[in-house]
Amino acid sequence: MRRKRAHFAIVSCLLLAAQLYAASHDPVAKRIDGILAAPDLARGFWGIEVVSLDSGKIIYTQNADKLFTPASNTKLFTTAAALALIGPDYTSRTTVETSGILDKYGRLTGDLVLVGRGDPNLSGRELPYNLKTARNDHPIQVLEQLADALVQKGVKYVDGDIVADDSYFAFERYGEGWSQDDLVLADGAPVSALTINDNVVFVNILPADRPGEHAFVSITPFADYYHIDNRIITTPAGTGRKIFISREPGSTSLTLWGNVPLDDAGANEALAIEDPAEFAAALFHQLLEKRGIVVYGKQSTRHTELASLSTLTVTAMAPARGGDESSRALPNQPLVLASYQSKPLIEDVRVINKVSQNLHAEILLRLLGREKGSAGTVAGGLEVLHGFLNQAGVPSDQYVFYDGSGLSRQNLATPHAVVQLLRYAASQSWGSSFRETLPVAGIDGSLSDRFPNLDPRTHVYAKTGSLGGVKALSGYATTARGQQVAFSVLSNNFNLPNKRVLDTIDSVVEAIVNEK
Repeated sequence: MRRKRAHFAIVSCLLLAAQLYAASHDPVAKRIDGILAAPDLARGFWGIEVVSLDSGKIIYTQNADKLFTPASNTKLFTTAAALALIGPDYTSRTTVETSGILDKYGRLTGDLVLVGRGDPNLSGRELPYNLKTARNDHPIQVLEQLADALVQKGVKYVDGDIVADDSYFAFERYGEGWSQDDLVLADGAPVSALTINDNVVFVNILPADRPGEHAFVSITPFADYYHIDNRIITTPAGTGRKIFISREPGSTSLTLWGNVPLDDAGANEALAIEDPAEFAAALFHQLLEKRGIVVYGKQSTRHTELASLSTLTVTAMAPARGGDESSRALPNQPLVLASYQSKPLIEDVRVINKVSQNLHAEILLRLLGREKGSAGTVAGGLEVLHGFLNQAGVPSDQYVFYDGSGLSRQNLATPHAVVQLLRYAASQSWGSSFRETLPVAGIDGSLSDRFPNLDPRTHVYAKTGSLGGVKALSGYATTARGQQVAFSVLSNNFNLPNKRVLDTIDSVVEAIVNEK
């Protein structure tokens, strides 16, 4: 038996060596090698693997077993696991609940609790996604609908607190290895099971009427959330715009400085909030008062701290119940006064991959842990992801992840690991849906303005990735001869202009698909 195994191993190695030799002498390989031979590309690192989905043949390989920072190519792993394990039709409910009693006079005796369960689209984002992200003018429309439902339910007084409950996931707002400067902007928005407007506010900046005056600054959707120190000065027309924004971690004070010219059309920046549940509680309290509902208590939050996971109550971990929502709660069950059903998970996976939405990918990782693992934590989600990748045949020594989005600088993956995931996904029942969530070259998402010169017989569906010094592109392609391939191109440690690296990646992919 040992001799047979040894013989099989030798034969496998010889077959692999033969494939690699053939790949290195293929016209495609020669074209790619020629592209990468440019002197200015010599200081960085390239990792590439291209494999035929039809035959399993290696078409091209370079450093395919070396570890690279994958950036947002990490999202391929997270979203594939979610489609495989949770399913494209999964939905969740955001509810307004109470353990108290609503009497016939509209008085609620008890706290009013807004409970989030991981819906990332409590915002003005238009779904389904169609070529590009579209937002309407109502970023808090779901909260408004829930507040309206309470009015219709007859609630007039709340003799208790307004509580925002995001305990469905642990209170882990940020990933390990995230850069501090990311935490101010939308890319590093804090993660929560109760996410309103992607956990950002929009800061709008317009020039004043005359040079020398402070610019006009406004915040939506919750103008009172941040204290603003506005030091932006309006300058004469044609002077150019320079705007800087600072917020210390843990602070709700914004300092803005710089200048905006008189003829400027204005700037709009999405800035991350500090505590999503606290934000939701304050905003919901305000919406209730605008509708004439009197609240006698204060506003507060309900988190699940990592240290207290072992002592979670059944109520805190239980999903929202369906059925009759009468005015009296069942024993040991909260009374659900209003609810909102999320869109199917596949709709959000499309958003995640098309526009590389970090926050939503992080929510998905925690959802994996909550629904299929030990807890709604980063560790719980990564444990589930590891099990999925083991089943998919991705070698465990060829990746390490610390988050679900790729924002972490500590993530590592090999091109081979990426391609093996793509090959596995292509063979699954959900594989075609997964491929369709990826940006399409020259058409939509983060590839809408790339690959203008592709042969019309070819198609490229691929996920982008970008951090400082890191650029990546991995996905599926149909070549000019009709061959289906999976590919991964990872580049690290470049100090060249972004366009130069992106153009090189695009040239590599064009060399793959425009085969003669």
